[in-house]
Amino acid sequence: MDWCCSSTPRTPATFVWRAVVISLLWTPWLAAQSGGAPTSTTTCNLDDGRQVYVRYNPVSAKQERPPNGRPWAPGGSPMTLFSEAPLSLGSSTIPIGAYAVYAIPAKDHWTLVVNKNVTAGAAYDQKEDIARAAMETAQVDEPSQALEVAFAHVGARCTLRIYMGKTASFADFTAK
Repeated sequence: MDWCCSSTPRTPATFVWRAVVISLLWTPWLAAQSGGAPTSTTTCNLDDGRQVYVRYNPVSAKQERPPNGRPWAPGGSPMTLFSEAPLSLGSSTIPIGAYAVYAIPAKDHWTLVVNKNVTAGAAYDQKEDIARAAMETAQVDEPSQALEVAFAHVGARCTLRIYMGKTASFADFTAK
């Protein structure tokens, strides 16, 4: 008798076993698609239920140093901003959508750039920038061992906080 037409009842364990096998077969392909690099996500939940979140590569502070005066893509990929609300950053408006985010480190201050080009592997192009703002930057006593990105939420404001080594930089996104 054919396997598809067997009169033997299928048990839930059979389906679980098949799901495990399929997931094991897909895992290497999915890892190759993402470059295999681990990512982290930080989320800001707005009061009305909409979300703003950033996905980034938590690179080691010992293995990667941000380039002074040039756009930084941690781990070779820019951070990615996803927003369910229109935002303002500095004097610019950022529509709902997905964007590449670059920090531009300098000795005493950092700049945050939001860029329209989210194509994987694309080189940074300043002509694609939709927002750019100076970040409040300070030195911290206890250095972070890896890139840390977090949001602080107050009202309509989501403050993006970036920690790398002994540097802490902050920029405000405001929901509209």
